[in-house]
Amino acid sequence: MLRTIQKVARRLRQPFLCFERSRRLISRVLTYRYSPDQKLDLMIERLPLVRELAQSCRLCPHECKIDRIAGALGTCKIPYGPVVSSVNLHRGEEPPITGYQGSGTVFLTGCNLRCLFCQNFPISQLRHGTSLTPRELAIKMLDLQDRGAHNINFVTPTPQAAAIYEALIIAYQEGLDLPLVYNSGGYESLEMLKLWEGIIDIYLPDAKYSCDNQAIEISKAPGYVEANRSALLEMHRQVGVLQIDDDGVAQKGLLIRHLVLPNDLAGSEEILSFISQELSPHTYISLMSQYFPAHKAHHHAVLHRKLSREEYNRAVVLLERFGLENGWTQPYGGEDEPDEGGC
Repeated sequence: MLRTIQKVARRLRQPFLCFERSRRLISRVLTYRYSPDQKLDLMIERLPLVRELAQSCRLCPHECKIDRIAGALGTCKIPYGPVVSSVNLHRGEEPPITGYQGSGTVFLTGCNLRCLFCQNFPISQLRHGTSLTPRELAIKMLDLQDRGAHNINFVTPTPQAAAIYEALIIAYQEGLDLPLVYNSGGYESLEMLKLWEGIIDIYLPDAKYSCDNQAIEISKAPGYVEANRSALLEMHRQVGVLQIDDDGVAQKGLLIRHLVLPNDLAGSEEILSFISQELSPHTYISLMSQYFPAHKAHHHAVLHRKLSREEYNRAVVLLERFGLENGWTQPYGGEDEPDEGGC
């Protein structure tokens, strides 16, 4: 399994190309960010509400309504937590997240999505990881701070939000003072997102699908489109457009990832149109070309092949059409293959 993880990691080392064509003042003047003491006060006050969501689990749109704190397992199959795959400095994120010293990534085990093509399936689907206490996770966050991380980057935090909350309270009591990144699949509970307001500095969600049929078939995520769009609107309300300091490091705001899929199964045009019209054309987008058939995708009628250059280029053109002028594209690294059938 280690060889599998290493192979996946090698294939994910895709550089990003900036397509930011306009450097507006809005991206450079940093607005107010809560202090560690303010965050601590908010989290202590809200912790009972967070635990209430976990006791009748409504941490994500699956709304399993089982008692996670008592040990019951829902759709995500993850204990109350925290359960972590790895904690380390990571230099493979978008440039303002990675910065020049690395992002302090906490790769959490498990996921509330079941993507057929998941490139991190040993962690998300096979649930490889180590159970920690909240204090142990807090100590690891503080170690990342000591090592020079620009931020604490929670990868797939949604199913473990309550346990992360507890760990953060300890970390803030012990001196944590870094921006927090919420790096998720975008299938979120509005109830829980509102309890992150003032705590999370940078939201880094996916916008995966514009069609619920695809979301159900490929990721077993009923109601994904409405849940995702509601989440994006709420995230934008909380933190606004991504703000990057003079060193090129993100401090606050929203950065949306969109992975282009073969045969446009993701519905890129509808997604990018929504972002431009309903959020802001200044929204930062990470338009990813790195799709390849991992996990169970080899058995899917369309997802069994790599993304073609033409398919990715069509998505890049959409950025211009919808006036989305901030963000990053990836160089195409796959093999050119013909489009197949309709979705």
